[in-house]
Amino acid sequence: MKEFTIGANDAGQRLDRFLAKAVPLLPASLAQKYIRIKRIKCNGARTARDARLNAGDVLQLYINDEFFDKPSQDNAFLTVATPKLTIVYEDEHILLVDKRPGLAVHPHDGAEYGRTLIDHIQAYLYQKREWRPREENAFTPALCNRIDRNTGGIVIAAKTAQALRVMNQKIKDRELDKRYLAIVEGTPKAKEGSLKGFLFKDEKKNRVFVTDKPQPGAKTCQTNYKVLASSNGLSLVECELITGRTHQIRAQFAHAGHPLLGDGKYGKLDKRFDRTYQALYSYKLTFTFTTDAGDLAYLNGKSFRAEEVDFVKEYFPNVKI
Repeated sequence: MKEFTIGANDAGQRLDRFLAKAVPLLPASLAQKYIRIKRIKCNGARTARDARLNAGDVLQLYINDEFFDKPSQDNAFLTVATPKLTIVYEDEHILLVDKRPGLAVHPHDGAEYGRTLIDHIQAYLYQKREWRPREENAFTPALCNRIDRNTGGIVIAAKTAQALRVMNQKIKDRELDKRYLAIVEGTPKAKEGSLKGFLFKDEKKNRVFVTDKPQPGAKTCQTNYKVLASSNGLSLVECELITGRTHQIRAQFAHAGHPLLGDGKYGKLDKRFDRTYQALYSYKLTFTFTTDAGDLAYLNGKSFRAEEVDFVKEYFPNVKI
C-alpha cells in the first residue's frame, strides 16, 4: 500500500487525472476497476474516479508495488490493461502468436512503450500469474524470432530461460521450417524455382540491395518459391527461406522483376490495388529438430499455421492455405 497526500498544486483535480500523472504505469481501465472495488480510497473511504481532490486529502492505493516504479522499457507491459493476442499454440515452455501487420515486435522498431507485441505477451503472462517480475532472478519472457512491423505471421515467445536457449539454438541451426505467403506483381516464368544472389545492407538508406555477383560485404541469399495461383496481374507464392537475411524475400523478388504487392520500399505502389504495405505473411511453422532439443523435444515434427491471411482472402479468395 502507498499513500499520497494532496498538495495545494494538485487540489481541484479529478481523481482519475491525478492518478494518470502520479502512477503512469497504471492503465486507466485498471485504475477505474481498483476505485470501484475499493483498492483505491480517499481518506480511508470509498471514492469515485471523477471526485475532486482537496488539499490535505490522503489517497490510499492498495495495488502491486511494480505500478509505482519509474516507467521504462522493462515495465511497459504494465500499461497494457487488456492484452490483444491471437494465440496459435501455448504450453508451459513456449507461446506462438500470430502477429498482425502494423504491430511492432519491439520498441526499437519505432513503436511506443506498451504498444508492442512483446509488451502484450508479457502483460498476458503477468495477468495469468505465470510470470512474477518482482521475484529475484525471475526470467523475463522474450521473443525468439522477429518479423518486420508491416509483415504478419507467427512469432515464437519463450516462457522459460531453457526454452529461450534451446529455441535460439534451433533457429541458428535452421531446425525450423518457416514458410511465407506473398503476393508478387506479374507471374514468374517458372512455377517453381529458387532465387539466388548476394545481398548487402545500406545502413544509411536502411534498405538492402541484391546483386547477381559477389560484392564486398554482401552475403549469399536464397529463397525457394512456388506459385500457387495467378490472377489480375498478381501471383500468390509460397516462399521458403534457405538463408535468413534482412528483407530477403522483398528484395529478391523486386530484383527478379516481381516486387511484392504494396511494397513501396522495394517496388512502386500499384494504384490499381488498395494496399500500402507489403503482402507478406509468415503463415506456417514446422519444428524439424535433427539434434537434441531437451525440454522441447515434444515439438519435433509438429506444424502450426495462421488461420487466416488477409491478402489471400482479399485477392485469392478461392485458394485454401
